[in-house]
Amino acid sequence: MNEDQVNDIIQRWRETPQEDLKPEDYEQFQDFGSACLTDGDGAQLLMFLQDEKNQELVKTMGCVLIAPLLKESLKKQKSFDCCQTAITHLTRTCGPNELLQSLLEVIDDIKPGAISESILALIPHLQTVLLQLEDKKAAGLGLALSALQKQLSWLPVPYTREQEEADKYGMCRCCNALAAFTQPFIEEVKRKNGNITNSDEEMKTELLKFCMWSLREPLLAAELNRNRRTSLWVFATEIMVILTAVQQSLSEFLFFNSGKKCNLTDSSQSKESRACLAYLLFVQLISIDTFPAVFSPVFVLQRNMEYINQLLSSKSESHLLKGLALYAKSLESVQDNSLPVSLLELRSFNSVPQNLQHILTDCPVKHLRETGLKVFQLFIDKLDPEAKHKFFRCMLKTSSHAGVVSYIIKNIRSQVEFSTQPGNANKWFLGEDLLSLLGLVLCLPQGAETDLLSNMDRIMESLNLLRYLLIRDKELRGKTDMWEELCRIKDEFLKMLRVCISISRGYYSAERKALREDQKLKAKEARDAARTTRLIKSINVKHEKVSNMSPEDQHQVLQSALVTFDLMESLIFRIEEIAEEKLKICC
Repeated sequence: MNEDQVNDIIQRWRETPQEDLKPEDYEQFQDFGSACLTDGDGAQLLMFLQDEKNQELVKTMGCVLIAPLLKESLKKQKSFDCCQTAITHLTRTCGPNELLQSLLEVIDDIKPGAISESILALIPHLQTVLLQLEDKKAAGLGLALSALQKQLSWLPVPYTREQEEADKYGMCRCCNALAAFTQPFIEEVKRKNGNITNSDEEMKTELLKFCMWSLREPLLAAELNRNRRTSLWVFATEIMVILTAVQQSLSEFLFFNSGKKCNLTDSSQSKESRACLAYLLFVQLISIDTFPAVFSPVFVLQRNMEYINQLLSSKSESHLLKGLALYAKSLESVQDNSLPVSLLELRSFNSVPQNLQHILTDCPVKHLRETGLKVFQLFIDKLDPEAKHKFFRCMLKTSSHAGVVSYIIKNIRSQVEFSTQPGNANKWFLGEDLLSLLGLVLCLPQGAETDLLSNMDRIMESLNLLRYLLIRDKELRGKTDMWEELCRIKDEFLKMLRVCISISRGYYSAERKALREDQKLKAKEARDAARTTRLIKSINVKHEKVSNMSPEDQHQVLQSALVTFDLMESLIFRIEEIAEEKLKICC
């Protein structure tokens, strides 16, 4: 198309009323602008858009040029400044409703490789357009934030300090740009000084939605440290400031579900957001000075357990770390030996220890298991004697993991020892109620068929507890019936354990003999150049296939099993010696 033809078309557009323009005209106008940009005539296009004679035309159809202008500006070529100036001119000339629709379409069409660059380029213009809206400003803000957050959700969240500083995908820059983007709207809400209209309430709701999303993505996945003020830390601080501005009370929002906002706070995703809020508040201490100090530590713990449970139910390392940190922080302020047994009847106080147990037994990340064990012990320390007794009973009945059970048994011994100290006596660990725990401790899970090696930790800790009780017999002989019952439980346990050891020893001795015979046979076959060596029968030792080991390693495992049985028998022998000595003294 030559210059005269282009001028004729432009003149026709100028003379045509807005209502008479057809879709083909809008499409041709966009093609005209795109052609100028493709040919490197960005300056010429800008002059056309700024020409006083074209303002009505630009006001009517200029919105369709937003997409090609943004695409060209992202190339960061010579026409960058012209494109940005052109977009700015359009945002001041075209109708805000039409502009918003065009900008939203551009956001939805952002290519995966240009998310952060496109968002950073669009945000200032989007803010200008939204500020021009009147009665639909809140709705427009909601649409814009939702579209931007949808695109940001595709970007990976930097987890380490190095990743955050590099900000390879631009997540940190976009988050801080979003925080700045919302500032005029927050200030607008603040200026009302209590004279809140329905439109203002809608604005606060949209800003609250933005905060809820930001708490879940990216802050819940980010590594935050109040001693290291990174970009995402600054963003977290901004989100807490916004929350304080749009939410009358953080405590009400966190601890008491407001009915008017129930649609924002009932879903699983919103629980994750509030869990992150609790973490930022109580662990990172962001905005803690705005939180009322009237709540007791036990109340705060009780309310936070819902969020702790939400975080510990996750498989994400960042969620688990935040859950453990929030759990520890919530427990630290509680006095030792003070949590009543009634709390254990609450669902969250039942679910959290179960999730914590999964971390201790199934989590492949070592530092999470180590942290989880510390928090597990901290929780036990805060329970009062009756609550400890009930908790130990529950764990002994429900846990099938020998390591967890052995840890509970070790705690039972600690509580018995604590109860023998002056002023600490209680019936739960120094009276008849102790027998109900001992009945669960001094037993074999599968009777004579119990796998002693996989249950070694539990059995050894049980024997150590039994030996300790016999040594401290003076504190337990106060009631004859109790001492007699303890001796009966001891006799039954040791009798069954001996039978189990005998069976296991016979089995592993036979396996060791079979291994030796097999090795001799293999040596003979090798000397005679016989057939391929036959496979050794597979046996399980601590969930490892022995047949996959070398013969030397197999022999070592079987020998270690026999040594373990010797160690158990020597401890049984010592317990019997102590029992006989105590019997002679009493007689």
